[in-house]
Amino acid sequence: MSTTLASPERQYEIEQWYYREARMLDGRQYQSWLALCHPEIRYVIPGRGNPQVPNRERGKEDMISIERELEGVDSDGLPIRDETMAYLMLRVERSFKANAWSENPPARTRRIVGNIEILGEDDAGALSVWSAFHLHYARPGSASFLYAGQRRDVLAPGEQAGAYLLKNREVILDMAEVAYPTLGLFL
Repeated sequence: MSTTLASPERQYEIEQWYYREARMLDGRQYQSWLALCHPEIRYVIPGRGNPQVPNRERGKEDMISIERELEGVDSDGLPIRDETMAYLMLRVERSFKANAWSENPPARTRRIVGNIEILGEDDAGALSVWSAFHLHYARPGSASFLYAGQRRDVLAPGEQAGAYLLKNREVILDMAEVAYPTLGLFL
């Protein structure tokens, strides 16, 4: 991947992609969102452990690296989610079934996406993009929750000029323990 800075036009184009994605998910347009996904998508939410800080690495950034906390990335531990297009399609289909009691009534969500940074582009034109998010979750009759974290994405070029498809998403949740009502949301 090259690490050249994105042009203002490319940065704007990618930011608009993320804002459109958030609008679709908050509007419960899950089928439309799925159309933004590459057929070979891998959607991962690694678990996040609390490892001991190794003293022999004092003074090095690796000592406190987020990467040390992640479980379930590349077969290291157990991820919270590790899904392909088939699983995502099932999740979307399930949201329209009458017996989807865990989302009846549907949750009210609001995603705020920011700190969108294009880190590089490979030879095929796929972009490595990091972003931060807050997701407010509310359901009638229950407490509201705030999800926060970062997303590490690969956006592959689509068939149309300027179009991108989500090929990889790794969601790093900022939480010390899983105390949320659901992790079945699309983050």
